[in-house]
Amino acid sequence: MPELPEVETTRRGIEPYVQGQRITEIRIRQPKLRWPIPKEIIHLQGQTVQQLTRRGKYILLHAEVGVALIHLGMSGSLRIVEPDMEPRKHDHFDLLLESGKALRYHDPRRFGALLWTEEDPQQHALLRDLGPEPLEDGFDGAYLYRQSRTRTISVKEFIMNARIVVGVGNIYANEALFLAGIDPRRAAGRVSRERYLALAQAIRQVLAYAIERGGTTLRDFVREDGTPGYFQLELKVYDRTDQPCTRCLTLIRRVAQGQRSSWFCPVCQH
Repeated sequence: MPELPEVETTRRGIEPYVQGQRITEIRIRQPKLRWPIPKEIIHLQGQTVQQLTRRGKYILLHAEVGVALIHLGMSGSLRIVEPDMEPRKHDHFDLLLESGKALRYHDPRRFGALLWTEEDPQQHALLRDLGPEPLEDGFDGAYLYRQSRTRTISVKEFIMNARIVVGVGNIYANEALFLAGIDPRRAAGRVSRERYLALAQAIRQVLAYAIERGGTTLRDFVREDGTPGYFQLELKVYDRTDQPCTRCLTLIRRVAQGQRSSWFCPVCQH
């Protein structure tokens, strides 16, 4: 699944082609994604995209009288293409631009979304309960410490809760906990303030570096220009079962947590 760095990489990649452009036509080939594409999306046609932002894993196209929300789901991607390029099997919609290009959405599993609102998008049902952005003001170790008191869930599940902080998916949670030296199984309420300070910094560092390097390439995702990201080549613990720790050479362990796998070094993380 594309995580925050992949979504931010996509936003940055398409922004120069989309921002300031008028949407001349909307071509919908498959209206049934995770939710049906609302008929009100036609209001986007003829409008100019004034800004592209991201909230969690949603890309927001701010137009003159509304906002289109795009989610990439499990396997979605956005490309800038020639509008007459023959669509592939899972190319579900195009936004044609006055520049003569088109923004095309591809999604084999159809878990993504194209939605529309003319209200404050931050109050949309899918966005209003999200926690702070990990790379913006309002997120730090003191915040994590306050939110974690009395929590009995594991610290890994805690930081992956989008109501606590958005965008810390499984890959980056594993990597940040390794960087901070915290066992992913430890109860969130039993992590000290000092260690949360280190964890918040590690989350920021891992996500910022992944964005810089272009996002982690997963099986169903490549960058907007079609080339893979490179961060996966430098992962320290994720998917490295029984491989030596890069710090102490102890073999990396894998455990199941909340229907997901976690990887950690039993010596460096405690």
